Amino acid sequence: MGSGSWKDYYAPSHQEHASRTPFLIPSPTNDPKDPLNWPLPLKIFILIQVSALSFLGGINVAIINPAYGPMAKEFHISKIRASYQTTTCIALSGIGPFLWVPLSNKYGRRPVLLGTTLLGFVSELGCAYTKSYNQLIAARVFNGFFPSAFALGPALVVDLFFFHQRGRAMGVFTVTTVNGAHIAPLLGGPIGQFLGWRWCFKFAAICDGVMFLVALLCLPETLYSRPEVDTSIQQPKPKYIKSTFLQSLQIRDRRPQMPLRWDEFVLPTIKLAMKPHLIFPVLYYATQYGFASDLPATTVASIFAKEFKWDTLQIGLGYGGALTIGGSLGELAAGLVLDAIVKRKLKKMVDPQPEVRLRAIWTGEIMVPAGLLIYGFTMQYKTFWVGPLMGMGIAAFGLQVITTTCYTYATDCHREQSNDIAQLFNFFRQTFGFTFAFYAVDLCDRIGYQFTFLLFALLGSVLAFIPMLGLIWKGRQLRERTSGRDQKVS
Repeated sequence: MGSGSWKDYYAPSHQEHASRTPFLIPSPTNDPKDPLNWPLPLKIFILIQVSALSFLGGINVAIINPAYGPMAKEFHISKIRASYQTTTCIALSGIGPFLWVPLSNKYGRRPVLLGTTLLGFVSELGCAYTKSYNQLIAARVFNGFFPSAFALGPALVVDLFFFHQRGRAMGVFTVTTVNGAHIAPLLGGPIGQFLGWRWCFKFAAICDGVMFLVALLCLPETLYSRPEVDTSIQQPKPKYIKSTFLQSLQIRDRRPQMPLRWDEFVLPTIKLAMKPHLIFPVLYYATQYGFASDLPATTVASIFAKEFKWDTLQIGLGYGGALTIGGSLGELAAGLVLDAIVKRKLKKMVDPQPEVRLRAIWTGEIMVPAGLLIYGFTMQYKTFWVGPLMGMGIAAFGLQVITTTCYTYATDCHREQSNDIAQLFNFFRQTFGFTFAFYAVDLCDRIGYQFTFLLFALLGSVLAFIPMLGLIWKGRQLRERTSGRDQKVS
């Protein structure tokens, strides 16, 4: 995460300790139950847990991808049809959080994360013991509802961290989220090769079970109804004691005064989608994620088996390693750049606008299309396999910068709706990504790899990026006009 420790980076300065509220955004209360007041090690531990849950969501979805071959052989289907169970899971993981997000806003993050992790454990076991492909599809439908952390993770980041800390914290969450699907084939390849494809699901179930026990004992509730704080009065930092942690492990209605209405399940996300300053980064991110991450996940097993004669082990290690290395290096760049920009602005103004974060997006805008073009042209002209894998890694590097930038910008615009914003990102990402298995391989066969990936580069980095230029230039004015009032960062 760069030079300097987490403690050095996240600890408030001496001046901030002396007069906390004017320098910290949002202003913390003097309540020990306020997650903003919790000790830094506990905050990091919670961040690691929710990031691990999101990481397991990617593992659940993609660990089977390198093993399409043995699965197809057992069920007497083609490898392309074998990939449909993954696309089914991807599609459902975009729909499930429409249920989980409103429940988490009412009853808290903890019960929803625990319940969906248990659901992931049971559904993965179901996948492992199916006796037909139709049964596997049905089990994957339930499995697709598991990754609630995809949508709830950004909300926990906002619950726990101040404005100037969120870039790096969100970077940790997004890099584990993205790399879950990247590391999955590194695990699924050897497991599928030596133990059989069913053990891919069994291994994921074991991981879900272990993480359920960890979260049950160690994941506190972070949902907190924040009152208005008088920033003219110095707020002493309260002492955090053991009983506070134990109370936060209780599962109960966190907002009894707030009734749960049917229109809270979908309508808030639809309303957010009508705001240009949100839908533009969402669509840009969804297209780039689809081309740089979902596309390899659903097509590489077929393409590399055909072009390079690779087996399950080689496919998993090859493309999983390329995506993991690229995504991890991209996060090293993204988190550092984002928070450096914000800290520089904090020296000049008390309340910087969210649009300052968009300045970091240019690295991703250049790297993703470069990686796609390298992949397409090296595949078309039959170069050594290093070329396509390098293209994947470069695209994954750029994608991570885009992911961190877009997530932090959107959540900073509407902190109070961070759950719904995360679901907006998740829904468009999964909806766009699940379609690739139905046409990408055929399109490559018809017009060639080079023109297919040139088309993808133009769609993601030109067509989808044009509205982003408007946000970079006039984002604040557009945001204030569509909101009807000046939105302060909270």
